[in-house]
Amino acid sequence: MIDPAAFARLLCGYCLDAQPGQQVVVRSTTLAAPLLLAVQRELLERGAWPLLRAELPAAAEAWWDAAQDAHVDGFPPAELAEVEATHAALTIQAPENTTALAGVDPARIARAARARSPVREAAMRRRWCGTLWPTPAGAQQAGMGSSEFARFVRRATFLDHDDPAAAWGELRALQAHLIERLAHARELRIEADGTDLRLSVAGRSWVNSDGKRNMPSGEVFTGPVEDSAEGRIRFTVPSSPRGVEVAGIELELSAGRVVAARAERGQEYLLAMLDTDPGARALGEIGIGTNSGIDRPVGAILFDEKIGGTVHLALGRSYPETGGTNASAVHWDMICDLRGGGRLSADGEVIQENGAFRH
Repeated sequence: MIDPAAFARLLCGYCLDAQPGQQVVVRSTTLAAPLLLAVQRELLERGAWPLLRAELPAAAEAWWDAAQDAHVDGFPPAELAEVEATHAALTIQAPENTTALAGVDPARIARAARARSPVREAAMRRRWCGTLWPTPAGAQQAGMGSSEFARFVRRATFLDHDDPAAAWGELRALQAHLIERLAHARELRIEADGTDLRLSVAGRSWVNSDGKRNMPSGEVFTGPVEDSAEGRIRFTVPSSPRGVEVAGIELELSAGRVVAARAERGQEYLLAMLDTDPGARALGEIGIGTNSGIDRPVGAILFDEKIGGTVHLALGRSYPETGGTNASAVHWDMICDLRGGGRLSADGEVIQENGAFRH
């Protein structure tokens, strides 16, 4: 099982580096009560101010059931004021029902995403971290028993190490070597069944994602040159943004934009997200997963995009620190598993094949 106190120390110390006097917003559902209480104690002991925002189970579904157009197309000013006045935020996924929003009209979700852009952009300017607390619903989505899923989360976050922060430091060093190999690359090529995609990363910066923003992490990523992607890609790992399962996604890109899209499941949601705004049809990120503690998809993008032996592309918003400039209310990571017969090349040199890095 997971020790909430040890998890809280990792989140508040290694991830957020919470300092005396800082105000830290902590969001989750009441199902994460053990971790919420441990985080509150850890923040107080560090001299920070914990601002707990514990959502009732089913609250999100009930919100969408009752929301009027004014709620979908706007946001409360107090929420933006809180984001701008606080120093850091911790979001803990702890779902009661992983498909709670599956019945919500995707077009309404897209509208809300556009309307909340000012809040989202302000939130990205403060220190933040996202993580997950295992719940029965999460275990069921992962196809595991509750105890097995808790062990999986513990392993993925390195909480099974005597010194988790030191373990993340070791992964950071390994990823730094990968970035050295990629730093001067101009073109990447992804090849797999149903996939042959080329894109430019010339002049872009690679980021070493070492668990300080996402816990768990384990990836290196950058922003592709916006008009460079050419070809097609099939994403073999299902995605469940906002509880809507989207599987068997196939995209065709030309001059950096999605020109054709289909999905075996969740087609309506996919098309609605692509039409959110002009930037939603461009790529904002390419990432390479390195976390060997995550060995299978569990239906949570936070974990699945870090699987060692996978690559992921994000439609929509770029991270400015990579040099990417694409703007969008969307940032949707989609995962392509290369472990069963795929290849990632940089300027013609094979970097990863069948999920293993070439040395």
